[in-house]
Amino acid sequence: MRVVIAEDSVLLREGLIRLLERAGFTVQAAVGTAEDLLVELEREQPDVVVTDVRMPPSHTDEGLRAALVIRRQWPDMGVLVLSQYVEERYATDLLAGETSGVGYLLKDRVADVADFLDGLRRVASGGTVLDPEVVSQLLVRRRSDPLDRLTPRELDVLKAMAEGRSNAGVAAALTVSESAVAKHINNIFAKLDLRHADSDHRRVLAVLRFLGERA
Repeated sequence: MRVVIAEDSVLLREGLIRLLERAGFTVQAAVGTAEDLLVELEREQPDVVVTDVRMPPSHTDEGLRAALVIRRQWPDMGVLVLSQYVEERYATDLLAGETSGVGYLLKDRVADVADFLDGLRRVASGGTVLDPEVVSQLLVRRRSDPLDRLTPRELDVLKAMAEGRSNAGVAAALTVSESAVAKHINNIFAKLDLRHADSDHRRVLAVLRFLGERA
């Protein structure tokens, strides 16, 4: 699996290179600016990108803006954004459009190597991965109708879905059966007024509703 890294911290950038190469990824390029990132993507066409939010020259949102360009210009390329803190605006900007192949994780999550690598592989394969802390903060901020219709357990299930977990992953996290998870998900679809359609499509719509984005 081919990856390009954009991170202005030399120590973290070198650490990511070593970590990913040991895990079997092919690191095609590792750069320190968003401008260099877009140049390398045009040349290398990787499967997935790992980019910091804040990079030179202003250290504000260069990486996030580059991620949005990637989503428009190379929609099949996975993008995993790393952030030092929970920055809700950046998370919602990133998730405002198509959510397949996109992730938003806190940098602390890199320390949990297994979870980080699993999340990167899911993004590269077209999945959606959100840091649990991001999900929690968005839930507190966005608690409003129609989410108020959901029971506490249904909210737990939806939160786990927003973190990118499969039905089996939700079941393991909540210590319930997969059949119970499936029942909760069907209840969530009904309460959020998501009509019968492709299950994966409704799943994405439910997560977007949870995050306060468009239905």
